[in-house]
Amino acid sequence: MMSGGVGKYTHIDNQPQVSGSVPAVPDPGHVTVQFTDSNLQTFPPSGSQGKISSGSRPPRDADDTFSKPISGSDEHQQGGWFQTFTIAAYKPYFDVDTTDVLERIKDSLFPFRGTFTEKTANNPDLYGPFWICTTLIFVAASIGTFVTYIAHKLQKKEWNYDINLVTWSAGVFYGYVLVVPLALYVILKYFSAPSGLVQLFCLYGYSLFVFIPALCFSVVPLEIFRWVIAGVAGFMSATFVALNLRAHIMSAGERWFLIVAGIFLLQLALSVVLKLYLFTVTV
Repeated sequence: MMSGGVGKYTHIDNQPQVSGSVPAVPDPGHVTVQFTDSNLQTFPPSGSQGKISSGSRPPRDADDTFSKPISGSDEHQQGGWFQTFTIAAYKPYFDVDTTDVLERIKDSLFPFRGTFTEKTANNPDLYGPFWICTTLIFVAASIGTFVTYIAHKLQKKEWNYDINLVTWSAGVFYGYVLVVPLALYVILKYFSAPSGLVQLFCLYGYSLFVFIPALCFSVVPLEIFRWVIAGVAGFMSATFVALNLRAHIMSAGERWFLIVAGIFLLQLALSVVLKLYLFTVTV
C-alpha cells in the first residue's frame, strides 16, 4: 500500500494491480515458446553435374518466366541444322579441365593400351585436339626455321625466312584432323559400324601429340637420327589410332582388317611427309 500517489496498489490473487485511472496489467508468468521444425532447403542444392554447368538451381516455386523461351522466338524456332551454327552446340565438347587433357595426352603416349576410346566415350572433347594442332603448327614452323638457319650459318651461306612453313603446317595438321576422321566416319557408316564423329576428331587430334617432341628432337643434325625419330613417332601414332579403333571396326565384317591396316598406313604416311618436308634440311 502506498499513500500520497496518484493511485493505490492492491494485491488480488497474488497479482499486483493499480487502482485508479491506470488499468492493471496481469503478469503472464512463465511462458514457454516452442519452434516447430522448418524444412530448410540445402544451399547449394545437390545433384549438379558437369564442370561448366554446375550452377545452383532456383527453388521449385520460383518464377521461371524469364527462363522459358517466348513462343515464336528464335530460340524456340531454331533446331536441327541451325543448332550447328550456335556456340551452345559445341560447349559440351570443351567441358574438360587440365587434368582430363593431361590424362588423355598420357594415354596417347602409351599406344598399346587401347583404352582411349573407352575412357572418352561419354565425354569426347575438341579442346585438346585444337590446341595440339595449333601447337604443332608453331612448333613445326619455329623448329624448321631454326634448323635451316643453323645449317645455313654453318655453311656460311645466306639465309632467308620461309613463311610457307606456317601456312603449309597449318594446312597439313588442320586438314588431316578434319578430313581423315570425316572420311573414316563415312566409311564406317557404309560398313554398318558407325562411330561418333566427335570421338574420331578427338582420337585423331590426340594421336598427333607425339609429333611435338619428335619435332623438337629433329634439331639434332644427324639424318639417320631424324629418320629414326620420325619413324618412332609415326609408329606410335599409327598404333594408337589403330588399336583404339580395332575393337569397334571388327563389327564391320570380314573387311575390318583392311580398314585397320589402311588407318595404320595412312598415319605412317603422315610421318613420312613430315620427315621429308620438316625434318629434312637442304642448304
